[in-house]
Formats: sequence, structure tokens, C-alpha cells
Amino acid sequence: MAKNSIKWDGVARDQMNHRGTRTEREMAQRFKGSNLFLTALLCLVSRYHAAGLGDLLDRASQLSDKLHSLSTSLTNELDTHFPPMGKILMPRPSMCHTASLQTPHDKDQALRVPESELLSLARALLLSWNDPLLLLSAEAPSLSHPHNGAIYSKTRELQDQSNNLSSGLDRLVHKIGTSSKSLSPLPFKGGDLGGDKNSRLINFYFLLSCFRRDSHKIDNFLKLLRCRAAKQDIC
Repeated sequence: MAKNSIKWDGVARDQMNHRGTRTEREMAQRFKGSNLFLTALLCLVSRYHAAGLGDLLDRASQLSDKLHSLSTSLTNELDTHFPPMGKILMPRPSMCHTASLQTPHDKDQALRVPESELLSLARALLLSWNDPLLLLSAEAPSLSHPHNGAIYSKTRELQDQSNNLSSGLDRLVHKIGTSSKSLSPLPFKGGDLGGDKNSRLINFYFLLSCFRRDSHKIDNFLKLLRCRAAKQDIC
């Protein structure tokens, strides 16, 4: 009986040792997997923070160029069936809701504006269009225009591109720093585009022309910032 007891005790110890070794191996594998995941995560974070100013400005310039090109394409789409009297009846550019924002009149003036202030201008202009772009997108499907389906698709794309650029400008602000003359978005007070179909089409066109003008400014400001960051002799 004593021999049998010793035999079974030895078997039990072997089984416990085997289970302990297996548990240790499993824990080691899990630890290794956790380390690999943590390493990958740290690499991603490092790459995010290591993005240089030039890379961020290149990306922002590409987005702003796309935004302006899209607004131009949308304007051309509207032009195909725009009332002859529409441009005569359309409000003046000074009636755009962003007209009160003081911006450089030409490139020479823009080159004298500090980088952080120029970025603040571009960002304020862009954010001022959040609500108007929502209105354009909401009104596009019911416009009195044979291409209102294509117009609606492009207004939605304008919103997407604007949101992408806004995120990029936030990263640039973090990189360059905030301006002492930090600007806030300008409010948009227009709730609708009018009662009759001609008024709605004309006001839609007017609002889009204001956006096209501002998107051109944003694009120019960002291209100047990119040029200055690259320390080129001629911008």
C-alpha cells in the first residue's frame, strides 16, 4: 500500500508539473502577443506625432485644391441651366456672410501675415461654411434643375472634403500653434433659400459662388504656408 501511495503521488506531481509548464508557456505566449500589440500601437502613435509640418501642409493643400475644384465643377453644372436673368438678380459678393472677415487682398499682403494668423484665417473661413453647406445639401435634391441629382452628390462631397480639411487644419494648429489673433467662425443667418423655384435656384447659386470664392482663398493661404515652410526663395 505504501508503494502504491508513493507511485500515485509521483504521478500526481508529474501531472501538476506538466500543467504548470503548459500554463507558463501559455502565459509567455500571451505576454509575447501583448508586447507585439503594444509595440505596434506605439509605432502608430509615433508615426502620428512624427508627421512633419511639410507633410501636413502638403495634405492640407491637396484637400483645399480638391475642395476648390469641386466647387468650380458644381458651379459649371449649375451654369448649364441657369436663368438668363439669374446673375443680374443675384446678390453682390459683399452680401456673402463671410465678407466681413478681413483677409489679405493679394499675395504680397498674405506673405506679410504670420503663419499662425494665416492658418487661423483659413480655418475660420472653412468653419464658417459648416451650416451653409448643410443647407446646400438639403436644398439640392429639390432644385429646379435637370441635374439636381448630380448637384446633390457634389454638395455631399463638398461636405466630406470640408470635414476632412477641417481635421487637417486642427492638426496644423497643434503643430504651428494658435495665433494671438485667433478668429472664430462667422455665423450664418440664412435659414432657407426662398419660396419660389427661381429664387431658390438663384440663392443656391449665390451661396455656392460665395463658397467658391472662400475656398479659393483657403487654397491660396495653405499653398503659401506650404511654400514658406519649405523656405523657398519665391512663393
